[in-house]
Amino acid sequence: MQTSTTPTPSEEVARPKVRSRRSIALLVMVLGVLTATGPLATDMYLPAFPQITRDLGTSEAQIGLTLTAIMLGLAAGQLVIGPMSDAWGRRRPLLVGVALFTVTSVLCVFVPNVTAFIVLRFAQGVAGAAGAVIARAVVRDMFQGDDAVRFFSRLALVMMLAPLLAPMVGAQLLLVGPWQLSFWVLAVMAALSFVLVLFWLPESLPASERRAQGPRVLAATVGSLVRDRRFVAPVLSLGLSFGMLFTYVSAFSFVSQNEFGVSPQTYGWLFAVNALASMLGTQGNGLLVGRVDTKRRLLMGLLLALVAVLALLVLALTGAAQLWMVSALLAMMMLSVGFIMPNATVSALDGQPVAVAGTASALMGSLQFALGGAIAALAGLTPSGEASLVSMSVVMASVAVLSLLSFVWGARVKVG
Repeated sequence: MQTSTTPTPSEEVARPKVRSRRSIALLVMVLGVLTATGPLATDMYLPAFPQITRDLGTSEAQIGLTLTAIMLGLAAGQLVIGPMSDAWGRRRPLLVGVALFTVTSVLCVFVPNVTAFIVLRFAQGVAGAAGAVIARAVVRDMFQGDDAVRFFSRLALVMMLAPLLAPMVGAQLLLVGPWQLSFWVLAVMAALSFVLVLFWLPESLPASERRAQGPRVLAATVGSLVRDRRFVAPVLSLGLSFGMLFTYVSAFSFVSQNEFGVSPQTYGWLFAVNALASMLGTQGNGLLVGRVDTKRRLLMGLLLALVAVLALLVLALTGAAQLWMVSALLAMMMLSVGFIMPNATVSALDGQPVAVAGTASALMGSLQFALGGAIAALAGLTPSGEASLVSMSVVMASVAVLSLLSFVWGARVKVG
């Protein structure tokens, strides 16, 4: 049963239209900050693991659980917040989520032990999920087709750059203060996000299109989505490709420094080059909008990723890998992700009514983070318990194949 909420005076009955360059640039800024908050919270404190371990008197394995906790929180939070935003509108759940994220970030500064840290990181992930899931839903509310792809290309750039650059930012913060400084930075960013949403983000879901979903209605909505191949196939392509990306993020630091003997500074530069490649990918995708349709752009990205990681696997298995070859192929893979993410996102959401965009976005985001964390962990399943170039390449190549197969499976669906 669908019910509508009563609009408040500040909410427009009609969905807001974004037309001017200034309004679009402002929307990109607001949603970009919201989208970046979760990835920054996930990765910014990674360089401080040894220092946190000493300060809290625990083991690195226990500190590693804080990373697992926020990933689980981000996945679980999206499943809760997405449907809430379909029922109550986008602004209210977003403001609550951002406020809670600010509070949990401050509390992380004062954690007395690792158990409290793990619990707070899970709560921080749940709150941080609001930014990611509602940002995607807002774009779906306001844009369709190629316009949505252009906008998602801009957000995908932020989504990729934030987790890639966050460790570098965290390392620099350690030069000027203790590990707690990273959480102060997150708190300030969240407070800024709250102000931006409060004053500059309009309500994008009219009250007439909201759905107050009880358990049965929510279950029916989710059931309808997971039975829709037009939704499931691009979501799988997106989630698996994110797993490929996250495998690189989590493993290449160890691989580059232990197998190729580079310094942390050199690794940082390699990281930056690949971040630039992802930027070029999103920009290249934007230039093709209106010339090449969404599915073909997605296929281009999937094929480019597959070629790059298969070549990397061959180099790893034959022992012919050199650092410059590995770096070039990883940059090619990152370039491909700039095509995959925005086009897979639009392919999944464009066929869904706006009334379920929040729930659809939640399912997409939850699967993305769940697959990202699970797939990346596979690279460490070696006799030594540490990722290697071979294990990293095997995982990345396997998920690239599965991502392409998901696209093929989805392309066979008959419309209408």
